[in-house]
Amino acid sequence: MTSHDKELLERLRKLLTNPMPMRAILQKLEAPVAARAALRKSIRDLTQDGSIVRLKGATYGLPNKMNLVTGAVQGHPDGFGWVIPDDAEESDVFLSPRAFGEAMSGDRVVARVEGKRSDGKHEGRVIQILERAHTTIPGVFEQSRSAGYVAPFDKRITHDILIPKGQSGEAASGQAVMVEITEYPTATRQPVGKIVKVIGDADDPTVEVAVIAAKLKLRTEFPHAVVQDAKSHRAPSAKDCVGRLDLRKKPIVTIDGETAKDFDDAVDVERVEGGGYRLGVHIADVSHYVREGSALDKEAFRRGTSVYFPGSVIPMLPFELSNDLCSLNPKVDRLTLTCIMTFGKNGDMLDSQIYESVIRSVERMTYTAVAGILKGDDPALLDRYSGLIPNFRLMEELAQILRERRLESGAIDFDLPEPQILLDITGRPESIILAERNVAHRLIEEFMLSANKAVAGHFLKRKYPALYRVHDTPDPEKVKAFGEFAKAFGIHVKPGEGLSSARMGQIIEGVRGKPEEKLITRILLRSMKQARYSDDNIGHFGLAFAHYTHFTSPIRRYPDLVVHRLLKDLIADKRRDSYWKPVLPEIAAHTSKTERTAEEAEREVVKLRQTQYMADKIGEVYDGMISGVTSFGFFVEFVNPPVEGLVRVATLTDDYYIYDERGHALNGDRTRRRFRMGDLVKVKVESVSIERRRVDLSLVESVTRGRSTGMRPAGGRTPGGRPAGGRPASGRGGKERGGRNASTPARGKMKRKKR
Repeated sequence: MTSHDKELLERLRKLLTNPMPMRAILQKLEAPVAARAALRKSIRDLTQDGSIVRLKGATYGLPNKMNLVTGAVQGHPDGFGWVIPDDAEESDVFLSPRAFGEAMSGDRVVARVEGKRSDGKHEGRVIQILERAHTTIPGVFEQSRSAGYVAPFDKRITHDILIPKGQSGEAASGQAVMVEITEYPTATRQPVGKIVKVIGDADDPTVEVAVIAAKLKLRTEFPHAVVQDAKSHRAPSAKDCVGRLDLRKKPIVTIDGETAKDFDDAVDVERVEGGGYRLGVHIADVSHYVREGSALDKEAFRRGTSVYFPGSVIPMLPFELSNDLCSLNPKVDRLTLTCIMTFGKNGDMLDSQIYESVIRSVERMTYTAVAGILKGDDPALLDRYSGLIPNFRLMEELAQILRERRLESGAIDFDLPEPQILLDITGRPESIILAERNVAHRLIEEFMLSANKAVAGHFLKRKYPALYRVHDTPDPEKVKAFGEFAKAFGIHVKPGEGLSSARMGQIIEGVRGKPEEKLITRILLRSMKQARYSDDNIGHFGLAFAHYTHFTSPIRRYPDLVVHRLLKDLIADKRRDSYWKPVLPEIAAHTSKTERTAEEAEREVVKLRQTQYMADKIGEVYDGMISGVTSFGFFVEFVNPPVEGLVRVATLTDDYYIYDERGHALNGDRTRRRFRMGDLVKVKVESVSIERRRVDLSLVESVTRGRSTGMRPAGGRTPGGRPAGGRPASGRGGKERGGRNASTPARGKMKRKKR
């Protein structure tokens, strides 16, 4: 919304004391005749985003004055759904199957609140569609004699799409296809469409991932102009290195996972006078190749981020850049932006400077190799990297000091491992393990955190517009709910106490190594909000940093690329305040959104692989922990493998069970038997639905409180903890706020903790 639109909306909010026709509004605004056409258009634009509503009779009014809510429809496979308001302060509105009108899941709509359900939640119906979410939808095609239909893969879209005769193209029954909607549904007619693309056989592993990408509208192919732009660039020449800080003789190394191919950061550490340290963090200078306004830049902005799946990636940039020219490959010249930080021997940052630079990495190291060197029990490894061993020892020393200082300052360290899915040569899941982090992961994490913090401070010191990575304080109601839950574990949160990051850290340390550690950590995570991008520096709660940004991954995150451009402005002393101020909020909002979409895609592919892995395990019995409780059952996460399944309340036939939302429990009405988050159970796999990404379980053995046994589940995902109706606990349709964004490991490649 432009500043002009915002100003107009404020005037209308004061003016529209009751619904008015357009003519009356223009008169009240005292608009000159010559300006009325433009003003009419501006008012109609405001109706498109739901800020004001056009009613029957061509009158306009304010939605909040008429029991109206604008937001996005979120459907449920069983036919009902919700309107998720644009205003996060407003309550979700339940939609019965008949209340959808002509809307489909994902559409932005206006809904009228018509009452409250027995559980106190608002209920209503869609009265106007503002914006259609889907022009194309992936699904499975089925052919009949006279016509065909496509069943969407997204089960939240409950309409099958009719394919008239002659509109199926080359598709055959059972194939995954992309269908273009030619007629949207009405109250009496299903949607109609034509098949525009055959994706492949529905059960092909590569097709299944492609379908998820298509469903979430991820861009999987680069336009021709973007590919040509990428191919036009060459390796750094002597001319490219002129004016840059020459660091090619420094013992700089990259440290990444074994399968990583895009190395966007490299590091070196040296001792300085007085016992301190000088840390160099060198980041690929992607902005040298991806110029503002170029085809590459526009495509990178649209994507916002790379998306990592088990065994594959949808890159933000073409491989010519991400795996070659912008990758800090060993023993070749690479252009970089370098942040050089000087620390005292106690970890205080004494100084930081940022340079355009050129480096030549001496080694491509892996986390496993560096951890092995620091452990010191592999003679072959020690011999191979003998010249670098003192450097790695110094890195470990500095990283440990930085970590201790950060935790002392109140940073939260959840340190939850995530499932790592290993695929066989056909692309099917072969095993699922936990991707544990070692000392080398933590070493790199500390260095990246320090660089990101230093760069953010650089912008503040120079008073230059910037893009920050921010993390709000927790929601008070969720803090209160956590306090009530935690009492059972001897954890006391005073009424009205706002949980500081330091207090959260104390709670986590207090349960470290105990069976309830994961449970308490999960509930704490759910009380936290999502980290996001913003042009307004409000600090980072989870890290306990007053300022923070993302600078270290420009190959795979667009915000980092923008931060590099901002830094280059300051390095060249060419401030562009008037240019950046209006565009940074849009960049922040868009990249925060693309990040959420990428996370949703990654979660869904992990669920797909987990259910594929469990498909032949029907009848097997597993130990697990109750990881989420809902009105319709409880979720159980296995000790091994890290997979989650559902015990439905309908299978618990010994009693009627009542859902206790605040207590995260199901309570037996007669027997007083209780199933609560954190309880340890033994379950049997009854059925697996790959299509629905669901593993159904039955209870084999009675519950044992997690606190009284030594058994701990090994899984690492934070479950959704879905309350009544099957929605995630956040009420926002995804992993609870906090999640990886606050502190758990980054993306499937396990490259960084994603702060």
